[in-house]
Amino acid sequence: MNIKVYITCFLLFLGFFSKAQQILSKNEAVKLALENNYGIKIVTNTVEVANNNKGILNSGYLPSLTGNAGGSIDVQDTEGQLANGETRVADGAETRRYNASINLNYTLFDGLGRLYNYKRLKEQYKLSELDARETIETTILQMFSIYYTIAQLSENTSALEQTLAISKGRLTRANYQFDYGQNTKLEVLNAEVDINNDSIALIGIRQELKNTKRDLNVILGNAYAENFQVDTELNFLLQLEREPLLKTMKANNIFLLQAQTNINISQFDIKTSKAQFLPTVGLIGSYGWNESNNNSPLAFTLQNTTNGVSGGLNLTWNLFDGGSTITQIKNNKIFLENQKLEKERLIIDVERNFNNAWDDYQNKLVIYKIQEDNIITAQNNFERTSEKFKLGQVNSIEFRQAQLNLLNAELSRNQAKYLAKLAELDLLQISGELLNVDF
Repeated sequence: MNIKVYITCFLLFLGFFSKAQQILSKNEAVKLALENNYGIKIVTNTVEVANNNKGILNSGYLPSLTGNAGGSIDVQDTEGQLANGETRVADGAETRRYNASINLNYTLFDGLGRLYNYKRLKEQYKLSELDARETIETTILQMFSIYYTIAQLSENTSALEQTLAISKGRLTRANYQFDYGQNTKLEVLNAEVDINNDSIALIGIRQELKNTKRDLNVILGNAYAENFQVDTELNFLLQLEREPLLKTMKANNIFLLQAQTNINISQFDIKTSKAQFLPTVGLIGSYGWNESNNNSPLAFTLQNTTNGVSGGLNLTWNLFDGGSTITQIKNNKIFLENQKLEKERLIIDVERNFNNAWDDYQNKLVIYKIQEDNIITAQNNFERTSEKFKLGQVNSIEFRQAQLNLLNAELSRNQAKYLAKLAELDLLQISGELLNVDF
């Protein structure tokens, strides 16, 4: 399928799921990347060049037709003796000559070289489409890596804002207690130090969030305003099964498809080289017109005009070229063998990567679920510690530790959440299914 048609269909598919909101949805981000990313634009143009090259106009199957035309003027002094002995002199005799012709040249047979080269160009086009797909997949993965980093930083920012609010409430409480003589100034100072630390952490993560949004906008070709939010809701494809996905990987993995296409191209290279052993038969034809005007008294005719059609066949057979064709065929066979070996190596490499990606995805899902449970434990611990702190049964250090435990649990949960999703996308990319799912 033409890569532009593929992208257009994919964008239309995404359009049904995109929402006109201030939040930059995942589908909208993919749509913007496909439309505006410069790497994708460049590779799309490369595919268009390959599409032009595989057309009939570049196949060698069409004849060549050339037109020629010319004219000349000769001015000469001539002296001649007639048969009766009379001498005639022509001073400044002028001769005008005109000609025009149309010439046809067509190769009837070239040892099937054109056929194999034409098929090779089609495979080259297919390879360019695969290269474009690889670029699109890589860009989508890169985009989502940044997108989910923004999502993680956004959730981390909310957690830090909540932590800072709790610390400010603690400082207010400490000031009241100090005013009424229920604690020492040390409690107030400790609360102020914790607020400062929380504020510094919040300033840092907000700046990191701004920088990461700019990184995403670069991937999107600067097609979106910097002040935007992202969707933090995730849907995991938990119905994925290993064996069907492994089978899909063997059929659709981009690197295996590229390797097979390179093998096909090498096979056509060998056939094209072998075609040089056979003769070339060509058809030639022309239609010409000539006219000559001569005002010399010595000329037999004052004007002469000819026109007509001519045609013929020619045969060219390179009986021996010093062995260069034989050498070329041998080298192409070796190159083909290397391409086959490369594919076998890739099969082993891709299967290993698939198994690693599958295990990594499963492990990260388990870690994410554990972190979700850990959030509940940390939340319960903080709520109980907070109640005891209000009753004076725990000190500020214990309260702060419970607060930090909850914050760290939330940050770890957020990290595990998006690492699991990125691991899923890596698995889909290796399987060749990345562009076939709804994000």
